[in-house]
Amino acid sequence: TSASPVRCASPKKDFLMKKTFSFLLLILATTLTSQAQFADSLKVQLLKDWKRSKLYTLDYLKTMPSDKFSFRPQDSIRTFAQQMIHLSQATISLMEAATAMKIPSVINRQDLESTNSALTKDSVTYFVTLSYDYAIQAIERFEMANSYQYVKRGKFNETRIAWILKAFEHQAHHRGQTTIYIRVLGLKPPNERLFDNMYD
Repeated sequence: TSASPVRCASPKKDFLMKKTFSFLLLILATTLTSQAQFADSLKVQLLKDWKRSKLYTLDYLKTMPSDKFSFRPQDSIRTFAQQMIHLSQATISLMEAATAMKIPSVINRQDLESTNSALTKDSVTYFVTLSYDYAIQAIERFEMANSYQYVKRGKFNETRIAWILKAFEHQAHHRGQTTIYIRVLGLKPPNERLFDNMYD
């Protein structure tokens, strides 16, 4: 018996296969480039918003007189200082879940809200500034390609990007709560910085 002849692809078929392969590579390269551009754009926007929010919260601290940091509109809620300490600690905790960046030991204590020396205007300003600087640095170092990795903390299992967004939502919520503290004292709350481009 003679061996079967080897069939070679026709030049036309070979050309079409090469063109198809090249086209698929182009699609893949375009997709990867688009994903990288989106990730870079998202990081830039996150940094803008965190820097803007830092300035906005510091505006609140500047507006509240030093002797009113212990003020609370009702006995059942946190003082102004405690609200801001809670904001700071939660920001760092949530951002640690998102990025795994080491938490500064100076703010990593459960009794901080009840520590008198931490509740003065200077101390609160220090901790608030520390928390925002931590969040900004964590995002700067964060590999956006890891955004959709899941991280479990307690009973919550969220993506890294979700933890970042929850950290931002949480600090905005508690800053917003303190608006009524300022108004009850007859003071004017700071103007919103929604489209503020001055980050320095």
